[in-house]
Amino acid sequence: MTEYGRGPGSEPWHPEDPLYGDQGWGGQQSSHGQSQYGGRQQPYDPYAQQQHQQPQDPYAQQQYQQQPGYGVPQDPYTQQPEQSQQPQYDNGGWDTGQQTAATPYDPQPAADPYGGGQGGYSETHDYYGTPEAYPPPQPPGRREAAPQQVPTERPDWDPEVQPEETHPFFTGADDGDDKGGDSDDEFDDDPRESRRGSRGGNERRGKGKKKSRSGTACLVVALVLVGGLGGVGYFGYSYWQDKFGAAPDYTGSGSGSVEVEIPKGAFGSDIGNILKQKGVVKSVDAFVSAQSENPKGKSIQAGVYLLHEKMSAAEAVKMMVDPKSQNLLVIPEGFRNVAVYEMVDKKLGLKKGTTKGIAKSDASDLGLPDWASKNKDVKDPLEGFLYPAAYPVTKETKPEVLLKKMVSRANEEYDKLDLEGTAKKYKLDGPWQVLTVASLVQAEGLTHDDFRKMAEVAYNRLKPDNVATNRKLQFDSAFNYLKNQSKIKIGSNEILTNPDPYNTYYHAGLPPGPISNPGDEALRATLRPTSDGWMFFISLDGKKTQFTKTAAEHEKLNDKFKEQHGLG
Repeated sequence: MTEYGRGPGSEPWHPEDPLYGDQGWGGQQSSHGQSQYGGRQQPYDPYAQQQHQQPQDPYAQQQYQQQPGYGVPQDPYTQQPEQSQQPQYDNGGWDTGQQTAATPYDPQPAADPYGGGQGGYSETHDYYGTPEAYPPPQPPGRREAAPQQVPTERPDWDPEVQPEETHPFFTGADDGDDKGGDSDDEFDDDPRESRRGSRGGNERRGKGKKKSRSGTACLVVALVLVGGLGGVGYFGYSYWQDKFGAAPDYTGSGSGSVEVEIPKGAFGSDIGNILKQKGVVKSVDAFVSAQSENPKGKSIQAGVYLLHEKMSAAEAVKMMVDPKSQNLLVIPEGFRNVAVYEMVDKKLGLKKGTTKGIAKSDASDLGLPDWASKNKDVKDPLEGFLYPAAYPVTKETKPEVLLKKMVSRANEEYDKLDLEGTAKKYKLDGPWQVLTVASLVQAEGLTHDDFRKMAEVAYNRLKPDNVATNRKLQFDSAFNYLKNQSKIKIGSNEILTNPDPYNTYYHAGLPPGPISNPGDEALRATLRPTSDGWMFFISLDGKKTQFTKTAAEHEKLNDKFKEQHGLG
């Protein structure tokens, strides 16, 4: 077990050593009355000269080459002599008896080389040394005075003394000492004193004066805090107004006229940005907020709107949810192409017939699908492809651009339907003929229920085993299409003798192509007809359609129709 001694190079101390306590290397008087090692005069040391020289012991040499640090253990296979061979003084002070432990050291960094250096004789190293027992060794070659007393062991770190706060505002001296007096005299006569300053200060202060200074300090600090909070509050309010306050907005309903086009799929922020760029609203945030507050705000659709300049966001939303404010070309379901062309000319302010001429010349460049018929008997290849919907237009819109949008919309809607599968199911020649059936259903039917029954009538009459009409459809709507008319009264002689391919009274099967632009309802009814065996239909008043399954039933209704309209 390692013991603490006076330093490397000296002999280890033992409880039985007569020098333990008042005499020895620690700077005590020797038995010969010599001066202390810590004084100016030092005794003769026969080994001092040798310590100034390079040690001859190879292990001692190795100790000098080690890096500074904790104790360096010797080779465990090298045995230290049990009895030191060094001479000893006659009167004590150099006891070189049996070695029982490694030579301890003086932990004081500034100790004498004889008490703190390395490489003394008769030294045995501790092979199990710990960092606490062995601080870095000191280099040999210099002898200094030994300390007067053995210093107490110091901790591994020196706690830094923190300066004490001396201001009353921080020390709280007023609160701690003020315990019952209400007058200044009580403070002045109180024998207790407050102390200020560092450890060396003993200045006496009256408590009354301290209380005055403390109040002033508190007032100054309070004023600084109030001023700081005021500045922070001002800038905070400005920041809040800038980031979270009401969005900039116009007032009123504005003036002038602005045409604004909203694309498909635009969100509220997109719409607001478009309106801001057009000068309609003042900020995007104002529009988004107004749209959220309006119950119909989310119903704004793609299209062209006629609005005003510098409108409040709320007024802009109010106008946009009103269909009257939209600048749209609305194509009704079942309209023929000739009617659509006239509507485009009127909407765009073009000469009558302009759009029809462009449609005829540019039909192949407007995006028709591959399955569209190229039959020379087709009167208008775009028939059935000017899809019924609302199309936004502006003053700069060109007819060809508008027609192309209609064809594109038709392709988009038809792709959602299984036209090919329906054609196979009912023995038709592809999607083109399914579209043709849908156009007939749209032209003849009046209600959703009519559409499904009308589709069944068409499929039943096209069957090869149909002997009631011999596969002739006999639809008046087809004959009116070829005549470009909408008559209810059609003479029997005329309808039975006209050889036009679209006359289904004359030709069996379907006409060459669609006779109108069917809407979604008629298209879906064509894909899902009834299966009740309907074969005939007639409308006596033009408002309600009556369906029958036999020719006899139909003939009774037909006679009634002739009687009502004066037909013979």
